Amino acid sequence: MENQNVYLKPVTLKNIFKFAVPTIAMTVFMSFYTMVDGLFVSNLIGTNALSAINLTAPIIQLVTAVSTMLATGGSAVIMKKMGEKKGDEAKEDFTFLILVNVLVGMMMCVLGYVLMEDIFAGMHLSAEVEGYCVEYLSRYLVFNVPILLMNNFTLYMIASEKATLSLICSVTGGVLNMVLDYVFIAGFGMGIGGAAIATGLGYSVTAAVGLVVFSRKKSLLHFAKPVFRFRVLWNAATNGCSEMATALVTGIITMMFNWTMLRYAGEDGVAAVTIIMYVLMFASSLYTGYSYGVAPMLSFYYGEQSHGKLKKLVTLSLQVIAGISLVTVGASFLLTRPLVSVFARADNPVYDLAVTGNRICTIALLFIGFNIFASGMFTALSNGIVSAVLAFSRSFVFMLITMIVLPLLLGVNGIWLATPAAEGMALILSTALFLKYKKRYQY
Repeated sequence: MENQNVYLKPVTLKNIFKFAVPTIAMTVFMSFYTMVDGLFVSNLIGTNALSAINLTAPIIQLVTAVSTMLATGGSAVIMKKMGEKKGDEAKEDFTFLILVNVLVGMMMCVLGYVLMEDIFAGMHLSAEVEGYCVEYLSRYLVFNVPILLMNNFTLYMIASEKATLSLICSVTGGVLNMVLDYVFIAGFGMGIGGAAIATGLGYSVTAAVGLVVFSRKKSLLHFAKPVFRFRVLWNAATNGCSEMATALVTGIITMMFNWTMLRYAGEDGVAAVTIIMYVLMFASSLYTGYSYGVAPMLSFYYGEQSHGKLKKLVTLSLQVIAGISLVTVGASFLLTRPLVSVFARADNPVYDLAVTGNRICTIALLFIGFNIFASGMFTALSNGIVSAVLAFSRSFVFMLITMIVLPLLLGVNGIWLATPAAEGMALILSTALFLKYKKRYQY
Protein backbone atom coordinates (compact mmCIF):
# COMPACT_ATOMS: atom_id res chain seq x y z
CA MET A 1 0.00 0.00 0.00
CA GLU A 2 1.22 3.54 -0.70
CA ASN A 3 0.40 4.62 2.83
CA GLN A 4 2.85 2.06 4.17
CA ASN A 5 5.83 3.21 2.04
CA VAL A 6 7.41 5.12 4.90
CA TYR A 7 7.74 1.91 6.89
CA LEU A 8 9.56 0.28 3.99
CA LYS A 9 12.12 3.06 3.53
CA PRO A 10 15.63 2.92 5.05
CA VAL A 11 15.97 4.08 8.66
CA THR A 12 17.66 7.48 8.43
CA LEU A 13 17.35 10.64 10.50
CA LYS A 14 15.47 12.23 7.61
CA ASN A 15 12.84 9.47 7.47
CA ILE A 16 12.60 9.31 11.28
CA PHE A 17 11.99 13.04 11.48
CA LYS A 18 9.23 12.77 8.87
CA PHE A 19 7.38 10.80 11.52
CA ALA A 20 8.69 12.51 14.62
CA VAL A 21 8.89 16.23 13.82
CA PRO A 22 5.13 16.77 13.33
CA THR A 23 4.51 14.84 16.54
CA ILE A 24 7.13 16.81 18.45
CA ALA A 25 5.67 20.05 17.15
CA MET A 26 2.21 18.87 18.14
CA THR A 27 3.13 17.95 21.73
CA VAL A 28 5.23 21.10 22.15
CA PHE A 29 2.38 23.24 20.92
CA MET A 30 -0.12 21.47 23.16
CA SER A 31 2.10 22.08 26.19
CA PHE A 32 2.62 25.66 25.04
CA TYR A 33 -1.05 26.48 24.93
CA THR A 34 -1.51 24.78 28.29
CA MET A 35 1.08 27.28 29.56
CA VAL A 36 -0.81 30.09 27.87
CA ASP A 37 -3.95 28.87 29.63
CA GLY A 38 -2.10 29.31 32.93
CA LEU A 39 -0.80 32.67 31.77
CA PHE A 40 -4.30 34.04 31.18
CA VAL A 41 -5.56 32.63 34.46
CA SER A 42 -2.67 33.97 36.56
CA ASN A 43 -2.71 37.44 35.00
CA LEU A 44 -6.46 37.97 34.53
CA ILE A 45 -7.70 36.20 37.66
CA GLY A 46 -4.75 35.69 40.03
CA THR A 47 -2.19 33.21 41.33
CA ASN A 48 -4.82 31.57 43.58
CA ALA A 49 -6.70 30.57 40.44
CA LEU A 50 -3.41 29.26 38.99
CA SER A 51 -3.01 27.15 42.13
CA ALA A 52 -6.52 25.77 41.60
CA ILE A 53 -5.63 24.51 38.10
CA ASN A 54 -2.73 22.57 39.59
CA LEU A 55 -4.93 21.20 42.38
CA THR A 56 -7.45 19.89 39.84
CA ALA A 57 -4.77 18.34 37.61
CA PRO A 58 -4.44 15.08 39.62
CA ILE A 59 -8.18 14.42 39.34
CA ILE A 60 -8.12 15.06 35.60
CA GLN A 61 -5.18 12.66 35.26
CA LEU A 62 -7.00 10.00 37.25
CA VAL A 63 -10.14 10.42 35.15
CA THR A 64 -8.25 10.02 31.86
CA ALA A 65 -5.86 7.25 33.00
CA VAL A 66 -7.81 4.28 31.58
CA SER A 67 -8.25 5.96 28.21
CA THR A 68 -4.54 6.73 28.07
CA MET A 69 -3.83 3.05 28.67
CA LEU A 70 -6.15 1.89 25.87
CA ALA A 71 -4.92 4.54 23.43
CA THR A 72 -1.19 3.82 23.76
CA GLY A 73 -1.53 0.07 24.24
CA GLY A 74 -4.10 -0.23 21.47
CA SER A 75 -1.90 1.66 19.02
CA ALA A 76 0.96 -0.79 19.63
CA VAL A 77 -1.32 -3.83 19.20
CA ILE A 78 -2.92 -2.51 16.03
CA MET A 79 0.29 -1.41 14.33
CA LYS A 80 1.88 -4.76 15.14
CA LYS A 81 -1.03 -6.41 13.29
CA MET A 82 -0.52 -4.05 10.37
CA GLY A 83 3.13 -5.16 10.24
CA GLU A 84 1.88 -8.77 10.24
CA LYS A 85 -0.37 -7.94 7.22
CA LYS A 86 -3.61 -8.35 9.21
CA GLY A 87 -5.15 -5.07 8.07
CA ASP A 88 -8.84 -5.97 8.25
CA GLU A 89 -8.51 -7.38 11.74
CA ALA A 90 -6.60 -4.26 12.84
CA LYS A 91 -9.43 -2.00 11.65
CA GLU A 92 -12.03 -4.05 13.54
CA ASP A 93 -9.93 -3.82 16.69
CA PHE A 94 -9.40 -0.09 16.19
CA THR A 95 -13.15 0.57 16.06
CA PHE A 96 -13.80 -1.67 19.05
CA LEU A 97 -11.19 0.11 21.19
CA ILE A 98 -12.56 3.56 20.26
CA LEU A 99 -16.03 2.48 21.42
CA VAL A 100 -14.56 1.18 24.68
CA ASN A 101 -12.88 4.55 25.20
CA VAL A 102 -16.17 6.40 24.75
CA LEU A 103 -17.83 4.19 27.35
CA VAL A 104 -14.93 4.66 29.76
CA GLY A 105 -15.04 8.42 29.25
CA MET A 106 -18.72 8.60 30.16
CA MET A 107 -18.24 6.49 33.29
CA MET A 108 -15.23 8.48 34.51
CA CYS A 109 -17.06 11.75 33.89
CA VAL A 110 -19.90 10.70 36.19
CA LEU A 111 -17.43 9.48 38.81
CA GLY A 112 -15.61 12.81 38.70
CA TYR A 113 -18.79 14.78 39.39
CA VAL A 114 -19.73 12.49 42.27
CA LEU A 115 -16.40 12.75 44.09
CA MET A 116 -14.91 16.17 43.36
CA GLU A 117 -16.49 18.27 46.12
CA ASP A 118 -15.53 15.78 48.83
CA ILE A 119 -11.96 15.64 47.50
CA PHE A 120 -11.46 19.41 47.56
CA ALA A 121 -13.14 19.76 50.93
CA GLY A 122 -10.61 17.30 52.36
CA MET A 123 -7.65 19.45 51.25
CA HIS A 124 -8.48 22.22 53.78
CA LEU A 125 -8.05 24.97 51.20
CA SER A 126 -9.15 28.55 51.52
CA ALA A 127 -12.75 29.14 50.42
CA GLU A 128 -11.55 31.10 47.38
CA VAL A 129 -9.19 28.40 46.08
CA GLU A 130 -11.68 25.60 46.77
CA GLY A 131 -14.34 27.51 44.83
CA TYR A 132 -11.97 27.92 41.90
CA CYS A 133 -11.22 24.18 41.94
CA VAL A 134 -14.87 23.11 41.84
CA GLU A 135 -15.74 25.65 39.15
CA TYR A 136 -12.85 24.66 36.89
CA LEU A 137 -13.29 20.89 37.16
CA SER A 138 -17.07 20.94 36.80
CA ARG A 139 -16.76 22.74 33.45
CA TYR A 140 -13.82 20.61 32.28
CA LEU A 141 -15.60 17.30 32.85
CA VAL A 142 -18.31 18.27 30.35
CA PHE A 143 -15.73 17.71 27.62
CA ASN A 144 -14.37 14.44 29.00
CA VAL A 145 -15.42 12.19 26.07
CA PRO A 146 -14.13 14.56 23.34
CA ILE A 147 -10.85 14.93 25.25
CA LEU A 148 -10.44 11.15 25.48
CA LEU A 149 -11.18 10.83 21.76
CA MET A 150 -8.55 13.49 21.15
CA ASN A 151 -6.00 11.41 23.08
CA ASN A 152 -6.84 8.38 20.92
CA PHE A 153 -7.09 10.05 17.53
CA THR A 154 -3.80 11.88 18.05
CA LEU A 155 -1.93 8.57 18.32
CA TYR A 156 -3.89 6.84 15.55
CA MET A 157 -3.35 9.74 13.16
CA ILE A 158 0.37 9.37 13.74
CA ALA A 159 0.17 5.63 13.11
CA SER A 160 -1.82 6.27 9.92
CA GLU A 161 0.88 8.62 8.59
CA LYS A 162 -1.30 11.65 9.30
CA ALA A 163 1.02 13.25 11.86
CA THR A 164 0.91 16.55 9.95
CA LEU A 165 -2.89 16.57 10.15
CA SER A 166 -2.64 15.85 13.86
CA LEU A 167 -0.30 18.82 14.19
CA ILE A 168 -2.71 21.06 12.27
CA CYS A 169 -5.53 19.97 14.59
CA SER A 170 -3.42 20.70 17.65
CA VAL A 171 -2.40 24.13 16.38
CA THR A 172 -5.99 24.98 15.46
CA GLY A 173 -7.26 23.78 18.81
CA GLY A 174 -4.50 25.65 20.62
CA VAL A 175 -5.20 28.92 18.85
CA LEU A 176 -8.92 28.47 19.54
CA ASN A 177 -8.15 27.84 23.20
CA MET A 178 -6.02 30.97 23.50
CA VAL A 179 -8.58 33.18 21.78
CA LEU A 180 -11.44 31.80 23.84
CA ASP A 181 -9.41 32.16 27.04
CA TYR A 182 -9.27 35.91 26.47
CA VAL A 183 -12.86 36.18 25.22
CA PHE A 184 -14.38 34.12 28.04
CA ILE A 185 -12.25 35.50 30.90
CA ALA A 186 -11.60 39.13 29.92
CA GLY A 187 -14.57 39.70 27.61
CA PHE A 188 -17.45 37.77 29.18
CA GLY A 189 -16.13 37.70 32.75
CA MET A 190 -16.64 33.93 33.03
CA GLY A 191 -13.62 33.50 35.32
CA ILE A 192 -11.81 30.19 35.72
CA GLY A 193 -14.86 28.30 34.40
CA GLY A 194 -14.37 30.10 31.09
CA ALA A 195 -10.77 28.87 30.99
CA ALA A 196 -11.96 25.28 31.42
CA ILE A 197 -14.54 25.64 28.62
CA ALA A 198 -11.92 27.18 26.33
CA THR A 199 -9.59 24.24 27.01
CA GLY A 200 -12.34 21.69 26.35
CA LEU A 201 -13.34 23.29 23.05
CA GLY A 202 -9.70 23.49 21.95
CA TYR A 203 -9.14 19.79 22.63
CA SER A 204 -12.38 18.90 20.85
CA VAL A 205 -11.02 19.99 17.48
CA THR A 206 -8.90 16.83 17.10
CA ALA A 207 -11.84 14.66 18.22
CA ALA A 208 -14.14 16.18 15.57
CA VAL A 209 -11.58 15.91 12.77
CA GLY A 210 -10.69 12.37 13.79
CA LEU A 211 -14.31 11.23 13.50
CA VAL A 212 -14.36 12.51 9.93
CA VAL A 213 -10.91 11.18 8.93
CA PHE A 214 -11.40 7.68 10.29
CA SER A 215 -14.82 7.39 8.69
CA ARG A 216 -13.14 7.45 5.27
CA LYS A 217 -12.26 4.10 3.76
CA LYS A 218 -9.11 5.43 2.09
CA SER A 219 -7.42 5.99 5.44
CA LEU A 220 -4.80 3.41 6.44
CA LEU A 221 -6.90 2.91 9.59
CA HIS A 222 -10.63 3.51 9.42
CA PHE A 223 -13.81 2.52 11.20
CA ALA A 224 -15.15 -0.93 10.43
CA LYS A 225 -17.70 -3.23 12.00
CA PRO A 226 -16.30 -3.74 15.50
CA VAL A 227 -15.56 -7.24 16.72
CA PHE A 228 -15.26 -7.93 20.43
CA ARG A 229 -12.01 -9.76 21.10
CA PHE A 230 -11.18 -10.03 24.75
CA ARG A 231 -7.57 -10.82 23.92
CA VAL A 232 -7.23 -7.53 22.04
CA LEU A 233 -8.65 -5.59 24.98
CA TRP A 234 -6.35 -7.49 27.33
CA ASN A 235 -3.28 -6.90 25.15
CA ALA A 236 -4.11 -3.21 24.77
CA ALA A 237 -4.54 -2.93 28.54
CA THR A 238 -1.32 -4.75 29.39
CA ASN A 239 0.71 -2.94 26.73
CA GLY A 240 -0.63 0.42 27.83
CA CYS A 241 -0.62 -0.24 31.56
CA SER A 242 2.63 1.69 31.93
CA GLU A 243 0.99 4.81 30.50
CA MET A 244 -2.02 4.30 32.78
CA ALA A 245 0.32 3.81 35.72
CA THR A 246 2.11 7.00 34.76
CA ALA A 247 -1.15 8.94 34.63
CA LEU A 248 -2.35 7.48 37.93
CA VAL A 249 0.83 7.95 39.89
CA THR A 250 1.48 11.35 38.33
CA GLY A 251 -1.87 12.39 39.75
CA ILE A 252 -0.98 10.96 43.14
CA ILE A 253 2.50 12.50 43.18
CA THR A 254 1.10 15.87 42.08
CA MET A 255 -1.24 15.73 45.07
CA MET A 256 1.74 14.90 47.29
CA PHE A 257 3.66 17.85 45.86
CA ASN A 258 0.70 20.11 46.55
CA TRP A 259 0.14 18.86 50.09
CA THR A 260 3.85 19.07 50.94
CA MET A 261 4.14 22.53 49.46
CA LEU A 262 1.00 23.67 51.29
CA ARG A 263 2.71 22.57 54.50
CA TYR A 264 6.04 24.28 53.81
CA ALA A 265 5.08 27.37 51.79
CA GLY A 266 1.27 27.62 51.66
CA GLU A 267 -0.80 28.37 48.56
CA ASP A 268 2.01 30.55 47.12
CA GLY A 269 4.11 27.38 47.04
CA VAL A 270 1.42 25.57 45.05
CA ALA A 271 1.40 28.41 42.52
CA ALA A 272 5.21 28.12 42.24
CA VAL A 273 4.91 24.36 41.68
CA THR A 274 2.40 25.05 38.92
CA ILE A 275 4.81 27.38 37.10
CA ILE A 276 7.66 24.87 37.31
CA MET A 277 5.40 22.03 36.13
CA TYR A 278 4.57 24.13 33.07
CA VAL A 279 8.28 24.60 32.30
CA LEU A 280 9.11 20.90 32.81
CA MET A 281 6.05 19.87 30.81
CA PHE A 282 7.11 22.11 27.92
CA ALA A 283 10.62 20.63 27.85
CA SER A 284 9.40 17.05 28.37
CA SER A 285 6.97 17.43 25.47
CA LEU A 286 9.96 17.25 23.13
CA TYR A 287 10.80 13.76 24.39
CA THR A 288 7.18 12.65 24.55
CA GLY A 289 6.52 13.87 21.02
CA TYR A 290 9.57 12.07 19.69
CA SER A 291 8.65 8.82 21.48
CA TYR A 292 5.07 8.98 20.18
CA GLY A 293 6.38 9.68 16.68
CA VAL A 294 8.70 6.68 16.45
CA ALA A 295 6.47 4.24 18.38
CA PRO A 296 4.52 3.07 15.28
CA MET A 297 7.82 2.44 13.49
CA LEU A 298 9.12 0.40 16.43
CA SER A 299 5.91 -1.65 16.52
CA PHE A 300 5.89 -2.19 12.76
CA TYR A 301 9.53 -3.28 12.55
CA TYR A 302 9.01 -5.58 15.52
CA GLY A 303 5.96 -7.16 13.89
CA GLU A 304 7.85 -7.44 10.58
CA GLN A 305 10.92 -8.88 12.39
CA SER A 306 13.18 -6.29 10.73
CA HIS A 307 15.88 -6.42 13.41
CA GLY A 308 18.37 -4.32 11.48
CA LYS A 309 15.93 -1.44 11.10
CA LEU A 310 14.85 -1.76 14.71
CA LYS A 311 18.44 -1.57 15.98
CA LYS A 312 19.27 1.45 13.86
CA LEU A 313 16.09 3.25 14.90
CA VAL A 314 16.84 2.75 18.60
CA THR A 315 20.48 3.84 18.22
CA LEU A 316 19.60 7.02 16.34
CA SER A 317 16.79 7.76 18.82
CA LEU A 318 19.17 7.69 21.78
CA GLN A 319 21.47 10.12 19.98
CA VAL A 320 18.57 12.48 19.22
CA ILE A 321 17.39 12.41 22.84
CA ALA A 322 20.90 13.14 24.13
CA GLY A 323 21.05 16.21 21.90
CA ILE A 324 17.62 17.44 22.98
CA SER A 325 18.56 16.95 26.65
CA LEU A 326 21.60 19.23 26.43
CA VAL A 327 19.67 21.95 24.62
CA THR A 328 16.71 21.94 27.02
CA VAL A 329 18.91 22.04 30.13
CA GLY A 330 20.86 25.03 28.82
CA ALA A 331 17.74 26.88 27.70
CA SER A 332 15.92 26.28 31.00
CA PHE A 333 18.83 27.64 33.06
CA LEU A 334 19.27 30.71 30.89
CA LEU A 335 15.56 31.54 30.63
CA THR A 336 14.47 30.84 34.21
CA ARG A 337 13.73 34.42 35.23
CA PRO A 338 11.98 35.44 31.98
CA LEU A 339 9.83 32.30 32.08
CA VAL A 340 8.79 32.80 35.70
CA SER A 341 8.14 36.52 35.21
CA VAL A 342 5.49 35.70 32.63
CA PHE A 343 3.37 34.11 35.38
CA ALA A 344 4.32 36.13 38.49
CA ARG A 345 5.73 39.60 39.07
CA ALA A 346 9.08 40.00 40.81
CA ASP A 347 7.41 41.47 43.92
CA ASN A 348 5.14 38.42 44.27
CA PRO A 349 6.34 35.81 46.82
CA VAL A 350 5.63 33.17 44.19
CA TYR A 351 8.39 34.59 41.97
CA ASP A 352 11.42 33.81 44.15
CA LEU A 353 10.05 30.36 45.02
CA ALA A 354 9.59 29.50 41.35
CA VAL A 355 13.00 30.82 40.24
CA THR A 356 14.84 28.74 42.82
CA GLY A 357 12.68 25.70 42.13
CA ASN A 358 13.11 25.82 38.37
CA ARG A 359 16.89 26.02 38.57
CA ILE A 360 16.99 22.90 40.74
CA CYS A 361 14.35 20.96 38.79
CA THR A 362 16.10 21.69 35.48
CA ILE A 363 18.69 19.03 36.37
CA ALA A 364 15.95 16.43 35.80
CA LEU A 365 15.93 17.27 32.08
CA LEU A 366 19.23 15.41 31.71
CA PHE A 367 17.44 12.15 32.54
CA ILE A 368 13.74 12.53 31.66
CA GLY A 369 14.10 12.00 27.92
CA PHE A 370 15.84 8.65 28.20
CA ASN A 371 13.28 7.42 30.75
CA ILE A 372 10.33 8.48 28.59
CA PHE A 373 11.81 6.82 25.52
CA ALA A 374 12.65 3.59 27.36
CA SER A 375 9.11 3.20 28.65
CA GLY A 376 7.58 4.08 25.27
CA MET A 377 9.93 1.71 23.46
CA PHE A 378 8.90 -1.31 25.54
CA THR A 379 5.23 -0.41 25.04
CA ALA A 380 5.81 -0.29 21.27
CA LEU A 381 7.54 -3.68 21.49
CA SER A 382 4.41 -5.10 23.18
CA ASN A 383 6.18 -5.57 26.51
CA GLY A 384 3.78 -3.63 28.66
CA ILE A 385 5.01 -5.23 31.88
CA VAL A 386 8.56 -3.89 31.59
CA SER A 387 7.21 -0.54 30.46
CA ALA A 388 4.91 -0.47 33.49
CA VAL A 389 7.77 -1.32 35.85
CA LEU A 390 9.78 1.58 34.44
CA ALA A 391 6.88 4.02 34.54
CA PHE A 392 5.68 2.99 38.00
CA SER A 393 9.17 3.05 39.51
CA ARG A 394 10.00 6.40 37.94
CA SER A 395 6.73 8.16 38.61
CA PHE A 396 5.80 6.68 41.97
CA VAL A 397 8.34 4.57 43.85
CA PHE A 398 11.36 6.83 43.34
CA MET A 399 9.29 10.01 43.63
CA LEU A 400 7.68 8.75 46.83
CA ILE A 401 11.08 8.03 48.37
CA THR A 402 12.57 11.39 47.41
CA MET A 403 9.42 13.34 48.34
CA ILE A 404 9.44 11.84 51.84
CA VAL A 405 13.17 12.01 52.59
CA LEU A 406 14.52 15.15 50.91
CA PRO A 407 12.05 17.76 52.30
CA LEU A 408 12.77 16.49 55.81
CA LEU A 409 16.49 17.11 55.22
CA LEU A 410 16.42 20.24 53.06
CA GLY A 411 12.98 21.84 53.48
CA VAL A 412 11.51 23.51 50.39
CA ASN A 413 14.69 22.90 48.38
CA GLY A 414 14.24 19.19 49.09
CA ILE A 415 10.86 19.36 47.36
CA TRP A 416 12.47 20.80 44.25
CA LEU A 417 15.33 18.30 44.34
CA ALA A 418 12.93 15.34 44.55
CA THR A 419 12.25 15.31 40.80
CA PRO A 420 15.87 15.25 39.55
CA ALA A 421 16.80 12.68 42.20
CA ALA A 422 13.90 10.40 41.21
CA GLU A 423 14.66 10.75 37.48
CA GLY A 424 18.32 9.92 38.10
CA MET A 425 17.34 6.74 39.94
CA ALA A 426 14.93 5.88 37.12
CA LEU A 427 17.69 6.28 34.53
CA ILE A 428 19.75 3.61 36.31
CA LEU A 429 16.78 1.22 36.16
CA SER A 430 16.04 2.09 32.51
CA THR A 431 19.63 1.38 31.54
CA ALA A 432 19.62 -1.97 33.35
CA LEU A 433 16.40 -3.15 31.68
CA PHE A 434 17.49 -1.82 28.29
CA LEU A 435 20.64 -3.96 28.48
CA LYS A 436 18.76 -6.98 29.85
CA TYR A 437 16.32 -7.16 26.93
CA LYS A 438 18.71 -6.10 24.18
CA LYS A 439 19.36 -9.66 23.03
CA ARG A 440 15.67 -10.62 22.99
CA TYR A 441 14.54 -7.75 20.75
CA GLN A 442 17.84 -7.38 18.90
CA TYR A 443 17.87 -3.60 19.05
